[in-house]
Formats: sequence, C-alpha cells, structure tokens
Amino acid sequence: MPQFTLLDLAALGWAFLWWIGYTIFADVGPRRRNSISAHMARNRHRWMEQMLLRNIRMVDTSIAGNLITGISFFSSTTILVLVGLAALMGYTDKALQTISALPYASPTTAAVWECKVILLVLIFIYAFFKFTWAFRLSNYCSILIGAAPDADHPDAARAAAKASRMSMMSAHHFNRGIRAYFFALAAVAWFYHPVAFIVCATWVVIILYNREFRSHALDILAGRH
Repeated sequence: MPQFTLLDLAALGWAFLWWIGYTIFADVGPRRRNSISAHMARNRHRWMEQMLLRNIRMVDTSIAGNLITGISFFSSTTILVLVGLAALMGYTDKALQTISALPYASPTTAAVWECKVILLVLIFIYAFFKFTWAFRLSNYCSILIGAAPDADHPDAARAAAKASRMSMMSAHHFNRGIRAYFFALAAVAWFYHPVAFIVCATWVVIILYNREFRSHALDILAGRH
C-alpha cells in the first residue's frame, strides 16, 4: 500500500480543487460570457454566416482543415506521451535515484512514485478522449459546411447555426484537453516535492485565467485595442 504523506494528499487535493473550480468558473459561471472562448464562439457563428454567402467554399474547408490538423496533432502527441509514461514505469529505481540526488527533493517510495506516474497516465487519457472527440466534432462540422445550402435557401440560417454549434462543441472539448495538459505539467512537479506541486498548480490557474479573461488577445476580440 503506498504511504502518502499528508502533504502529498494536500497537494493532490489542492490541484484537483483548482482544476475543478476553474473549470466551473470558466465554463459554467457567469464570467464565461466575457472569456476569450465566448468571443471566439461568436466569431465562429459569424464565420458560418459568411460561409453561406460563398458559392465556392474553399476558404471554409481550408479553415476547417487547419482546425482539424491542430486537434490531430495533440491527439497523436498524447498517445506518444502515454507510451513514454508506460515505459517510465519500468525505470522506477533509476528515476528515484535521479530525483533523490536533487537538492530539497522530497523522499518517496517506489509505490508512491508509480502512483504519481499513474496519475499522469490518467490525466493524459482524459486529454486523449477530449482531443479525439473534438477531432470527430470538427469532422462533423466540415460535413455540415459541405451540406449547407445557399444563403437564399429557407434552411440556410438553421444550417449555419448547426455548423457553428458543432464547431463550438469541438472547441470546448479541445480547450478541456489543453487544460488537462497544463495540469499534467503541474503534476510533474509532484515528483520533486508536494510543495512544488501546489505552487505549480496555482501558477497554472493564474496563467489560464490571465489568458482566458485578461489577455491582450481578448482585448483585441472585444474591440478594446
């Protein structure tokens, strides 16, 4: 049975509390309407409205293809990360020797080390499912773009709304996957010391908040610059 210290458990609880709390704040709370994701969602809808006006939709398919390529990259990268973590399980003793040689590193056991690796594996599995679902939704969006009628068709506005919602759903799941990557990087600090994990998890939330709600990119989208 792995012997976690109280500080280990506190660090783990702290990180997941921030992760869950920030997800609720950014995706469910009232402030979400002023986030960069919300502004991009409005632009996705405008994109689909403009898409209806184009007889030849090469621009739209190119944009959709670029979005799919980005999601595909993260899906493939996540698989490689999982393979690397699986390989790391076979080098526990060497990894422990390396970490213990670092100054101020927290002493740990092989069982606790393996549990930390398993935590990373679970986070990246979660990210993989988010990326693959975002990938499928982007493909569905591409099909809806191809199936959209001309602008003067009675169902044109409805078709644009469906395509934009599908694109927004893809972006939502992709953002969740990216967020998992951020917290996985924070979890890497746990191998060194629980306090480092606490600091990095807090730092990640600050970075996410600043990029989502206080970035220069958001000012541009909101018309403030």
